[in-house]
Amino acid sequence: MSRFSLAVVVFWISLSCFLAGTVTQAHDIANELHGGFQVLLKSLRPGQVEQVKFEFADSFRKDWQFVPMDRRGLAFDEMDTHQRLLAMAILQTALSHRGFSQSVQVMALEQVLHELENQNSIRDPGKYHFFLFGDPSLSESWGWRVEGHHLSLNFTIVGGQRVVVTPAFIGSNPAEVRNGPMKGLRVLGRQEDLGRELVNSFSEAQQEKAIIAVKAPRDVINGPGRDAKPLKPKGLPYGEMNQDQQALLMKIVDCYLGRLRNELAEQDLKRIEAAGKENMFFAWAGSTVKGKPHYYAVQGPTFVMEYDNTQNKANHVHTVWRDLQNDFGVDWLKQHYQLLDHNSR
Repeated sequence: MSRFSLAVVVFWISLSCFLAGTVTQAHDIANELHGGFQVLLKSLRPGQVEQVKFEFADSFRKDWQFVPMDRRGLAFDEMDTHQRLLAMAILQTALSHRGFSQSVQVMALEQVLHELENQNSIRDPGKYHFFLFGDPSLSESWGWRVEGHHLSLNFTIVGGQRVVVTPAFIGSNPAEVRNGPMKGLRVLGRQEDLGRELVNSFSEAQQEKAIIAVKAPRDVINGPGRDAKPLKPKGLPYGEMNQDQQALLMKIVDCYLGRLRNELAEQDLKRIEAAGKENMFFAWAGSTVKGKPHYYAVQGPTFVMEYDNTQNKANHVHTVWRDLQNDFGVDWLKQHYQLLDHNSR
């Protein structure tokens, strides 16, 4: 079996520390993505171009998945070393150091599963795929996705300038590596620890609102195959938390936003704040004891973020971030096309 060595991306992890300090605007990131894909496409053979490219209007653009499966698209296993580095550079362009590191660690966990499951061939760090929807452009809309087991990051560039970053799914199996050379690795440990710290900080009266069920759902609710929907019951509102609890809640939100380059994270934080922090809610389901199945959600008028750790004896995490108004750029695309139609009259 041809296996993709993750060692080739160490350079990019180091480089991200430097890039994090570079001052750019959000639309500059769209330009950087455009340039990155132009270079990657030039490096590909004709058959590889056919694998990676899809029409922007193709319904497959919204058919994201996170399970181990045979995928369309161009896999890391099918790229040479040069192409893999170019693909990783594109991913680094959109993500923060934290987000890029988490993504690479999720890929690395496939090797852990490969060994835990007696050399199961479906567990392969090389089975992460790139997808390009439409033609990279500085004026037209296009999109791309990187996806494999426990990773599906979807990006839409509206009018060649505005970048939409949802749906965004990251999972971790195991949630905590308990044996072997990666023992102690918890890719999404901060999300778990902050959520439990917050729910355990609540008074009895607060917990009556925040804890919506004694049993956690089997998975995140806003997963693949459905439009993003608000969750009910909502849980405990932001306004009924004290200042320390509110700060903890915003740290949880940052776990999701902070995976992105600062300019993109700030763009979405402004949307959350414009909709009103007072309209945010926190909901918990399941046990508050570490090691027991649990789930929580944070949502506001514009977004929902979910965390679920119920499988494999509560050592298997799924997290998802959906935009209730603008997943896949649907709202901004509508505005963009309306503006184009108006200007053409």
